[in-house]
Amino acid sequence: MVQLIKKNKFLLFVFLFAGLFFLLYFLSKRESIPLLKLPFYGKTKPINGDTIRHRLPDFSFVNQNGETFTKQQLKNKIFVADYFFTTCGSICPIMKKQMKRVFDTFLNDSEIIFLSHTVDPETDNVEVLQKFANRLGVQNGRWYFLTGNKKQLYQMAREGYLLDAGEGNGDSSDFIHTQNFALIDKEFHLRGFYDGTDSTDIDRLIREIRLLKQEYDHSK
Repeated sequence: MVQLIKKNKFLLFVFLFAGLFFLLYFLSKRESIPLLKLPFYGKTKPINGDTIRHRLPDFSFVNQNGETFTKQQLKNKIFVADYFFTTCGSICPIMKKQMKRVFDTFLNDSEIIFLSHTVDPETDNVEVLQKFANRLGVQNGRWYFLTGNKKQLYQMAREGYLLDAGEGNGDSSDFIHTQNFALIDKEFHLRGFYDGTDSTDIDRLIREIRLLKQEYDHSK
């Protein structure tokens, strides 16, 4: 009987040791799995042997609080950008509902910023944008509704964010109406595009924001 107990204890020890060994082995292999990284979008060009990726140009707009908002205020931030107008009754309400879902998901994450640019700056002045933001319940300073010079807004949409492939110069006959969102990293590179009217695509945006955060965490 004593020998049987000793044998059982020995077998238990062997099983525990083997289990610990396989657990450590699994964790070591898991660490070696390459980190999944998001692609880069936009044209690239070689300079002195390096690949220079597309980056957002400098800009200066005005937010819903009447404050000047520039690219420098996005330093070390990951952000999502879109274009809309407050009087839109078609795709914009759906887009804002989906953007609000992403905003709420990262509500307490100061690293994530949201930018909604108006395509109708003549209507969407500071007062209009402030009321619009208040109706959405956006008051924590991480979702900015931007207005400004129409030509500059449209140039940024087409040449900066690459959200619209149409031609135009931002004159009175020019109009952008896109449902797409863009994801931009801390170095102002474009890392993803998403249909703001498609909840499944917005689920992907949420996942890919987390992937981008992991990319930075892994590089520390």
